[in-house]
Amino acid sequence: MFDAYPSAAPPIVDIRRVSRTFGDKPALDDVSLVVPQGGVFGLIGGNGAGKTTLIKHVLGMLKAQQGSVRIFGLDPVQNPVGTLGRIGYLSEERDLPDWMRVGELMRYTQAFFPNWDEVYAEELRDAFDLNRKSYIKTLSRGQRARAGLLVALAHRPELLVLDEPSSGLDPVVRRDILGAIIRTIADEGRTVLFSSHLLDEVERVADRVAIIHQGRILLTSSMEDIKDQHRRVTLRFQQPHEQPPALVGSLTSTGAGHEWTYVCSGEHVQLRSAAEAMGATVIDDAALSLDEIFVSRIPAKEAR
Repeated sequence: MFDAYPSAAPPIVDIRRVSRTFGDKPALDDVSLVVPQGGVFGLIGGNGAGKTTLIKHVLGMLKAQQGSVRIFGLDPVQNPVGTLGRIGYLSEERDLPDWMRVGELMRYTQAFFPNWDEVYAEELRDAFDLNRKSYIKTLSRGQRARAGLLVALAHRPELLVLDEPSSGLDPVVRRDILGAIIRTIADEGRTVLFSSHLLDEVERVADRVAIIHQGRILLTSSMEDIKDQHRRVTLRFQQPHEQPPALVGSLTSTGAGHEWTYVCSGEHVQLRSAAEAMGATVIDDAALSLDEIFVSRIPAKEAR
């Protein structure tokens, strides 16, 4: 499912048929992805799925071997000045200079961004409980994440890119990053693109989601539509079956004998009609979490 232009506004990120290999190993395979202006876009996938490679193309750190990448309508490789100054970025590694103090990091980063907001930066520093005199090397993992987020946000970027921002962090810091901050950025009309394997967080904050697996986009849509298009239904058949009877839209199935449970993709009414046409009775019908939808789309041994 590829929704080319989900809103009337020009997209912030417009990736078209991008492929990338490292040696003989494909990292991205004919990937197309559009991130509309405003809101939170979640990019989910297992380890090695291609999330970080895709983000590096967005940032202009990698050049597409095939296809095109446009950020704010510009090629980030050919026009880094016109793109990077409008992007805030927090990597999973949070690779900050250990020898700097927090205050020095703020002054150093400010030099690269004409739109740096000193008042806002101080508000963030206070909210994140960071001491200007503390050396980066003495900060805890959570404090480093806060410091990285501070310098990513203080110039009020049009696009905030977060690559596994909650990796290894305690729930309090995760709440800070994915609760108040991300939602605030989105509510101001700016855009957040973040990758994560913590699907409960994606489900809580994302407006749109893309699932990437083995370098290919399997599904992209609004969170509402993805949730509406996936159901778990349990059917009871008059006669026992050794194998699950074929049900239109079925992604996975479990059960035995008279009762079989399916995870399905499709319209709710159509699924019920298909079940009735098979002579089955629907004895349970439930919505799915994003985690359950993700697992149904990807083989279990590859889902994490």
